[in-house]
Amino acid sequence: MRTHHRTRAAWGLAALVAGLAVQAVPAASAATAVTFYASPTGSGTACTQAAPCALASAQGAVRARLAADPGADVTVLLADGTYRLADTWKFGAADSGSAGHPVVWQAAAGAKPVISGATRVTGWTQDGTTGAWKAAVAAGSETRQLYVDGKLAPIAGADRAALGWNGTWTGSSTGYDISADSAAMAWFGARTSAEVAGVEFDYPGANGAWTESRCRVASYSGGILTMAQPCWTNVTNRASFSQASGGLPSMGVGTRPTRVTNARTLLSAGEWFLDRAANTLYYQPNPGEQVAALDIELPRLEKLVQGAGTLANPLHDLTFQGLRFSYATWNDPSRPYGFADVQSNLRMTGGRNQGMCTFASPAGTCPWGSLTQPLGNVAFTATTNLSLTGNRFTNLGGAGLSVMYGARNTLIQGNEFTDIASTALLLGCTYDPTPLNAPEAQGIRDHCTPDPAAVAGDAIGTNEILTGTTVSNNVIHHIGTEYSSACGITLLFSRGTKISNNLLYDLPYTAITAGVIQGHVDNAAHPQNSVNINENNEISGNLIHDFLSVRSDGGAVYVEGHQAGYRYQADGTTIDPVATLANGLRVTGNVAFDGRNTNFTYYDDAGSEWINWAGNAAFNAGQYSQGGCEATGHFWITGNYFSSSVENYHCAGAVDSHASANTTVPATPKPGDIPNGLLTAAGLTSAYLNLGGNPDVEYISPTTNATQVLVAGHGFTATTPVYVKGVRVTGTQFLSGGFLVVPIPAGTVAADIRVGDAGPAMRGRVDDTDSRIAYTSFATNGNRGFGDYNDDIHYATANGATASLTFSGTGVEVHGEQYTDQGTLGVSVDGGAQVVVDTVPTDGQRHADVAVFRETNLLPGTHTIVVTKLSGQYAVLDGFAVLDTAVRIDDTAPGITYNGFTLQGGRPYGDYNGDIHFATANGSTATLTFTGTGIQVHGEQYTDQGTLGVSVDGGAQVVVDTVPTDGQRHANVAVYGRTGLSPGTHTIVVTKLSGQYAVLDGFATLGG
Repeated sequence: MRTHHRTRAAWGLAALVAGLAVQAVPAASAATAVTFYASPTGSGTACTQAAPCALASAQGAVRARLAADPGADVTVLLADGTYRLADTWKFGAADSGSAGHPVVWQAAAGAKPVISGATRVTGWTQDGTTGAWKAAVAAGSETRQLYVDGKLAPIAGADRAALGWNGTWTGSSTGYDISADSAAMAWFGARTSAEVAGVEFDYPGANGAWTESRCRVASYSGGILTMAQPCWTNVTNRASFSQASGGLPSMGVGTRPTRVTNARTLLSAGEWFLDRAANTLYYQPNPGEQVAALDIELPRLEKLVQGAGTLANPLHDLTFQGLRFSYATWNDPSRPYGFADVQSNLRMTGGRNQGMCTFASPAGTCPWGSLTQPLGNVAFTATTNLSLTGNRFTNLGGAGLSVMYGARNTLIQGNEFTDIASTALLLGCTYDPTPLNAPEAQGIRDHCTPDPAAVAGDAIGTNEILTGTTVSNNVIHHIGTEYSSACGITLLFSRGTKISNNLLYDLPYTAITAGVIQGHVDNAAHPQNSVNINENNEISGNLIHDFLSVRSDGGAVYVEGHQAGYRYQADGTTIDPVATLANGLRVTGNVAFDGRNTNFTYYDDAGSEWINWAGNAAFNAGQYSQGGCEATGHFWITGNYFSSSVENYHCAGAVDSHASANTTVPATPKPGDIPNGLLTAAGLTSAYLNLGGNPDVEYISPTTNATQVLVAGHGFTATTPVYVKGVRVTGTQFLSGGFLVVPIPAGTVAADIRVGDAGPAMRGRVDDTDSRIAYTSFATNGNRGFGDYNDDIHYATANGATASLTFSGTGVEVHGEQYTDQGTLGVSVDGGAQVVVDTVPTDGQRHADVAVFRETNLLPGTHTIVVTKLSGQYAVLDGFAVLDTAVRIDDTAPGITYNGFTLQGGRPYGDYNGDIHFATANGSTATLTFTGTGIQVHGEQYTDQGTLGVSVDGGAQVVVDTVPTDGQRHANVAVYGRTGLSPGTHTIVVTKLSGQYAVLDGFATLGG
């Protein structure tokens, strides 16, 4: 069962203060405190609360103060609003605080400042009769993303099959011969050379099931498509290499693209296209959208925030707190080398042997695995005591945050990462596995820093190692929105990194990876080909669910390559296994479930070694709980709770593997199958539970013959209410933000369980104690011994006392009591006439928990019932029962016949099942034949709608106005309903009469 209540996670002052407390260092003596103020509309240099300044001026004021008083406590408070950067916001050594006195850039109380790299696009005009709108943008504008009302809009594109390109394509080393595909030839033949050169092909899974490569077309002539180089070679003809323990597959040259993008002619509703030559942006609105009212953000910057010191003079003691970093792009994949995906968003941009060092012939770049990594839109290098707490990284086109090149003691805590095109968090650099190797120093400068010239004087050694990074209590979800091989967290080479108590969910690929490609020339037979400096890293207490939803061949935690600095016994040559394991990778206390396309939940792949897999849990999360392919070994797998097997070493056996004291649990574990202590410790800690968002249930253990169930998801707190059949449960055991143990009565099914106070009462019994019932002048009584539902009732003695309930359904029952001391009740539904109900029985006997009123002829939707005491000594209410005989029929159902309507999906308005049909021509019709006693038409109300004509069984046409009085959009609403039809088969016809659009979101029938 999946019950979704998605909202973005809250980010509040409590989390920020808690984040600061972790890193607080007591001062030896009182420091001078100064606060500067910034505003999006600030000016001047005063930087006071009364006269705030712009960010640049505030930064200048900070530097001046630090120069005069290096030990000062300096804080900059950012007012609410959007700070539109003209260029990258850069920080260097001059922006540093001092030990125990960091410079703090933080949101003012109650403010949610946005650091933006975008321009809001205005001045829209219609593009003739195409349905698109256009606007002028600044010369040189370039982006791979566009955001409409805060949501990523897809670029103009279509599936190849939908374009009718179904003929034979013959591949070659340069591209395709499409002369056998007349439709494709006609399409490309109608494009200018500039238009052709902008077209991009998408190849999901073509370089391995874990990849999604993209290449641009270079040119077209006479049936020949020439693809951009070196992307085409890097995708289709990768070099082979010796001693391979993990492949880097090439795509077959004849593989046709799945999707075609970035051409104006492909525009459809909700999509955009940027004509860079004409400096014009096109957007085709979704039905009902008013372009002038939309907030359309065009990213301009790629590097949004950059903090860079040198190893000799690092940027240090700096904190960012409570800020939102948004609207930056990453244009590199649009270049001729495209996105030749290798793994985890690492790609080839050089030759076909990039990163293969001396293992390929000719040799590629060294060190082994030196592939190109994603751009970090917010990036830091050569820092000490950097703190990022309580921030939000969203609407970004590259990696959300990257930290590398000598960064030490970095705290990344209490942040949310979401709606990011690539990985959320990138730690380390592909070029620095062995920084003590002098020949690799220049490569490190060139590829691990933003400005090689600025660090030309750095002496690179152990000081370059990423050290002491803490990543804790962050929420990472919905990332990899463009590059689906993205991991939630990518850890390359580091020491003393601790990734703990994070919540990761809704991920297209692996949640956390430690090592990418590094081990692809290592295994038990040749374990020392690609060494690195990794040691003493930890991945612990993380809660991971709903991962690998798009790509496959990954895990909740995926590891490659060396993970320990060797420790030797007294002879200096024999490895000390105890000491080495103590300096290896510790993967402990993590809980993972619902891995969609997972083979190994805890995955020790090519060349991985020295890993302690201890005290983790996994259920419904992969074919195997632990293992991999071509691992080296030295694994300890102890004290885990897994629903699948361990020590599954495929391809080649691992050495020195030890599994003990592991417990096999069901794929659908019940309370107690996994220790409560393990579930309690996984995920966000108590100070950060507010980051989990609204309650979201992803798993409920089997209810058959159960007295309690395990509920898993995220967003739970100790006060989150739980209801079973509408009755609030007492005795719920709160384990953590991800797990509850809920007692249930006999006969409960998963659908009866509701977590959180959200929405109207739904189908089923609603006890009188339910929090959604509003009472006036009623009291509660229990344990009467008369057979009351759940042994309790509410009662009233005063006439006029009321009980009301809002519910969603097509019917409702009032449950109460019949006895001689009762009288009459008045019942009204939706403000209608009050029906008088006599609750005095004719037989003079007490009848408890009986239905004293029943209404079954309501239209599907939300209704309110009010029960009023009219007479008698007592009125007794034992709750309600919500009835629902409606059958929802989506607009895509095959039984609906359309004339002049078009299917549209992907709108952000809450359409039923994410799609609608719309028409622009008056006279367009939608017809449905159904069986039942009632029918409802679901559509939309908005200012660009008009009138619909609705007729049933050929009767008179009823005119329905779909223009709302409040001027607001109302999606998936019932615009027409009729009940009281005779049982049997009927036909309804909906006709567009007026307005710019008519929107149909389906029907609902009842009584069938």
